[in-house]
Amino acid sequence: MASRPPTTESVSPPAGRSLDDRMTERAEAVLARHSQKRGLARILPFLGPAVIASIAYMDPGNFATNIQGGAQFGYALLWVILAANLMAMLIQNLSAKLGIATGKNLPETIRERWPRPVVWLYWVQAEIVAMATDLAEFLGAAVAIQLLTGLPLIWGAGITAALTFWLLTIQRRGFRPLELVIGGFVSVIGVAYLTQFVVARPALADLGRGFIPSFQGVDSVYLAVGIIGATVMPHVIYLHSALTQGRVPTRNDDERLRLSRLNRVDVIASMGLAGLINMSMLAVAAATFYGKGVENAGDLETAYRTLTPLLGPAAATAFAIALLASGLSSSAVGTMAGQVIMQGFVNFSIPLWLRRTITMLPAFIVILLGLNPTDVLVLSQVILSFGVPFALIPLLLFTARRDVMGVLTSRPLVSGLGWLFASIIIGLNVYLLWGAFTS
Repeated sequence: MASRPPTTESVSPPAGRSLDDRMTERAEAVLARHSQKRGLARILPFLGPAVIASIAYMDPGNFATNIQGGAQFGYALLWVILAANLMAMLIQNLSAKLGIATGKNLPETIRERWPRPVVWLYWVQAEIVAMATDLAEFLGAAVAIQLLTGLPLIWGAGITAALTFWLLTIQRRGFRPLELVIGGFVSVIGVAYLTQFVVARPALADLGRGFIPSFQGVDSVYLAVGIIGATVMPHVIYLHSALTQGRVPTRNDDERLRLSRLNRVDVIASMGLAGLINMSMLAVAAATFYGKGVENAGDLETAYRTLTPLLGPAAATAFAIALLASGLSSSAVGTMAGQVIMQGFVNFSIPLWLRRTITMLPAFIVILLGLNPTDVLVLSQVILSFGVPFALIPLLLFTARRDVMGVLTSRPLVSGLGWLFASIIIGLNVYLLWGAFTS
């Protein structure tokens, strides 16, 4: 059986007690503390899974697609980020509810209920998507170290490798320490982009027009698909269900409903902050680069170099620090997701350090071949977008089934919105392919 994530609340039971007794005792302790507290303290113990998931919505792939979108098309694609973020809120909430309702993650549920050949197909494509994710995250952190230190990119990759191995030691201590570390990284990214937003001073009228849906040719569709791929992340759809399975044990329907409501607060707060940061990325790029005659402004290194004369060294440094925090934290999340994918689909696992070593190899190959990191980042996000339906379709199917979800079964309206979002993502992918082959 796949290993369960450790709970963040625990009570040491007397020796010799059964597993059911220990889980019941733990549930009583957690829920008792919850009922005695008021205000923010009442919900803090239940927050965290969506914080971990949200970092994937602010990874270096988001930096690349958002900066390119703002530099090339101004504020025109802000509406895409808003739409993708609303999709993400619904999808991550469904994934988290699956873990609460079943005590299993999405890959485990697929393995138990679908034919073996389909399960293996799902595992292969999910691993490819996970590697594309890790490529973006690792490259982003390596580029950030190069920008901050002036070291060659390959040295930046080496330092990134050492730092990500260090993060694995925190992950072994359980989810709560990792949640706190990643929450710190999210704060760093948020403060960095708030600083840049204030310095860049985007025009409010232009910001407002950016939320009116429109495209400006096939190139803008390509970037829109990349933005969705960077925002609605397939590997995090799998991961979020694992972050909530067994985290706080529940004994009856009332407790599952209560936990689901608290989880919804976690999702809305975490994903809402991620959405604001993504919008700030695009808005800063639009205010700084669009129409200014800056060539290749969407390139991460060019963006950093150009920020200094345009907005000052503080803005450029804030950009690089945010990129580094994003790359390191999302890399840890990607490694966690990869482990959940393998354990869930094929009931097999490898040491985290070995998975980390394997998944960082493509980034070293890209660097040694001299490929442009930003171009590779954007391409990886498009690959991610093609993986979204594979994760989203079974999630929508399972969460609409009462025999799977019980009292947490999705309402018809929620399922309908989910299918609408899946259709939009698939439609954008088809249009992108049609444009590529007919241009």
